[in-house]
Amino acid sequence: MPKRILIQLDCDPQPSTFDAVVAVDAGAEVLLRHGGVTPDAAVPLVHGAMFTRGGADLASTAIFVGGSDVAAAEAVCERIRATFFGPVRVGVMLDPAGANTTASAAVVAAARHLPLGEPSAAGRLRALVLGGTGPVGQRVARLLARKGVAVAVASRNLSRATDVCGRIGQAVATARLEPVEITPAPAGAFLAALERADLVVAAGAAGVKLLDAAGRRLAKAARVLIDLNAVPPAGIDGIVATDKAKADGPSVVYGALGVGGTKMKIHRAAIAKLFETNDAMLDAEEMLAIGEQL
Repeated sequence: MPKRILIQLDCDPQPSTFDAVVAVDAGAEVLLRHGGVTPDAAVPLVHGAMFTRGGADLASTAIFVGGSDVAAAEAVCERIRATFFGPVRVGVMLDPAGANTTASAAVVAAARHLPLGEPSAAGRLRALVLGGTGPVGQRVARLLARKGVAVAVASRNLSRATDVCGRIGQAVATARLEPVEITPAPAGAFLAALERADLVVAAGAAGVKLLDAAGRRLAKAARVLIDLNAVPPAGIDGIVATDKAKADGPSVVYGALGVGGTKMKIHRAAIAKLFETNDAMLDAEEMLAIGEQL
């Protein structure tokens, strides 16, 4: 069997060392790293992956698309899709800034305590995603929407939250989404979303507090709170990065590192899955499926 080659296409000038180390630990025997990749620059690199091996050997070549600019990475991934034809293709994994693996791990954590996706819970569960217009927040909202959860997408900029809800609605026809504006003292739609949420996820920028102690007390219905910010101060007051399924009053809380173990397992399992067939296309939904099987 030919060696397992992973081609790392990173939109940043310097390819991520983190992604490279995880790839090696997940079983990639040869790692080819390229930085500053644009959609046009990706095409000849993809051709090199497509045409050097044939038949079953194509499954031993795969592509990882990453970088800190999520939109740029998504554009590269779309060009890769368009470059493939018929059976001449290789497996592709998209995980810019760890957004897909982190969001999937957060939903897996929530599902340990809430009946996400169960028919009996359809239409009843509500979630509030703070920092919902960021790369991780958008994917958390999208994955929850696919589970039938009513999701309030919260941002300091209401127009951005509205745009995100529109894009998710186009991808998930059954989505029930509400854009809300985060206010210093919760009021209006933000207050209503906070008070009725069964699940609160903070996915904002590092070191930014999105819900203080007073705001957290208003989340009276929340059974699960997840803070994906590992840099002090906490995104949700009182949650520590290492918290993992920690009972906190009537709620269960998770910090970034408490979710991080699952994120790493999903990341490694997804890399390994790339080499099972030559037609894998792993986005957030596929990584959530992997996480649910761990």
